[in-house]
Amino acid sequence: MDVHHNVSRLISGLFIALFLVGCAGNQTQEERDPRDPYEGFNRKIYAFNDAVDRTAVRPVAVAYRDYVPRPARLGTRNFINNLSHPGVIANSALQGKFGEAFSGTGRFLINTTIGIGGLFDPASKLGLERANEDFGQTLGVWGVGPGPYLVLPALGPSTVRDTSGLAVDTYIDPTYSVIPLPERYGVYLLRAVDTRAQLLEADRFLEEEYDPYVSMREAYLQRRRHLIYDGDPPPEELDWDDDDDDDWDW
Repeated sequence: MDVHHNVSRLISGLFIALFLVGCAGNQTQEERDPRDPYEGFNRKIYAFNDAVDRTAVRPVAVAYRDYVPRPARLGTRNFINNLSHPGVIANSALQGKFGEAFSGTGRFLINTTIGIGGLFDPASKLGLERANEDFGQTLGVWGVGPGPYLVLPALGPSTVRDTSGLAVDTYIDPTYSVIPLPERYGVYLLRAVDTRAQLLEADRFLEEEYDPYVSMREAYLQRRRHLIYDGDPPPEELDWDDDDDDDWDW
């Protein structure tokens, strides 16, 4: 499915979630996490995603891990990471991390040329490690709060802020703007399968949790906070007005 169409679906889903929150009136403020005011709706999307994963996505990821040789998987991962790296560079610059943006540019040029289009990663051996930046993080650095937690169809955990950032990242990703449509589908498929294959080892830990939904939510929110503050977040405070459910710290 075209990423542009995916983003349109995600934005539509967001507005549906905002509309349906009125249907969750049986859930009191004391019973829910204030960061997750749409928990009832989110749990339904989580259950849908989990069912699709168990029946279709995970089996493909397992076959990919078990039958595709590791060098081929590593080359695929390197290619996909390199292809999306211009977006990482742009977000580094937007966050004022100009040294990181400069080294990221060097990394992209080296891996694209010497690394044969990014299939190999000689830049890491030269000390030019890959950064992890996206527009959701950029908005966080600019002071935009996360807004409510969301579970998106197919894509999983997010927040209002990160969903907005996803739309921007899509349009600056060369996968969308440069690669022709037929080949683009192949890149999207490889990216999805490779990402899921990397998460296979975490499955058993999630299955052991009493409430996997809560565990995934906490893991996602903590990781995003960790990324925004480059591994050194300040003490967390809940900016939520108990007397007004619509007063979000965005």
